[in-house]
Amino acid sequence: MKSIEEMMKAAQEAAATVQAQMQEAQAKLDSVEVEGVSGGGLVRILASAKGRIKSISIDDSLIVPSDKQMLEDLLAAAFNDAREKADAASNEEMGKMTSGLPLPPGFKLPF
Repeated sequence: MKSIEEMMKAAQEAAATVQAQMQEAQAKLDSVEVEGVSGGGLVRILASAKGRIKSISIDDSLIVPSDKQMLEDLLAAAFNDAREKADAASNEEMGKMTSGLPLPPGFKLPF
């Protein structure tokens, strides 16, 4: 039978390993890119899986002062599309990392 000290040391090592894996997953999420699209590709937003917007591309045909409201609506739709894809990519990566952890159903890590 293991002593309390041995069990505590093993638990601390396991916690350190999980923390290192979480930091690695966070770093990876910032390098995973997703693209939100709206208006049939007229507006595109490139974001990281953490939700950081990297670039916005607007087709020249949309830059008409009288169509300002439509352009704003398309930008909002592209942002939302990128956010949904970022969330999906993040959940997929975190799912890979937490697949071996005995977490209760529905438990979400703080990311």
